[in-house]
Amino acid sequence: MFPHLPNHLPLFLRSPRNVISVGFGIAVATAVTTYVLTRRKITPEEIERARRDQLALIGRITDGSITETQWIATTPTHPVQHLHFDPALDSDTSQVLPTDTPAVLVYRYMIAGVTYECAQDVHSLAEHVRHVRIDLPVQVRFDPRNPGNSIVVAESWSGLRLGIPHSTELNTTPPNSPSDPSLSHHG
Repeated sequence: MFPHLPNHLPLFLRSPRNVISVGFGIAVATAVTTYVLTRRKITPEEIERARRDQLALIGRITDGSITETQWIATTPTHPVQHLHFDPALDSDTSQVLPTDTPAVLVYRYMIAGVTYECAQDVHSLAEHVRHVRIDLPVQVRFDPRNPGNSIVVAESWSGLRLGIPHSTELNTTPPNSPSDPSLSHHG
């Protein structure tokens, strides 16, 4: 069929079927290698976001408490840095200005008599954790198959109790005044 194939080729390459198979194998190997080398790598932030989204969807809820926080603070030389702000340990507190946004939340919860203590990096969720109150209980979402895998806040869910921002004015209207919406009568 292919009389122009030289006789000095190895025996397995003298058959046209084998030549096509080898060519197809080389093409597949080239395509797989190209895909592996040029595919987009998943970043650690994307992996963490997917974990939070998964727990927000399928996680069970239990009660817990925040035991410690690390706060985002600003200094004149470094606009934003992560540190544990403790005025008793920091002698020069005029240089460090704490904000109301924690960077890490350390929390504790109990499932089936086992106490878990976990930490969640929340620096990318700053808008969801502003004014967090650590003196109140929180809700924790955990994976029922792996109770150590848990969150207290995600983009689509929050188990935190948030305080009132300092810059917000409180409503100073007395509760029984005519402008109180709870006392309006629909007659």
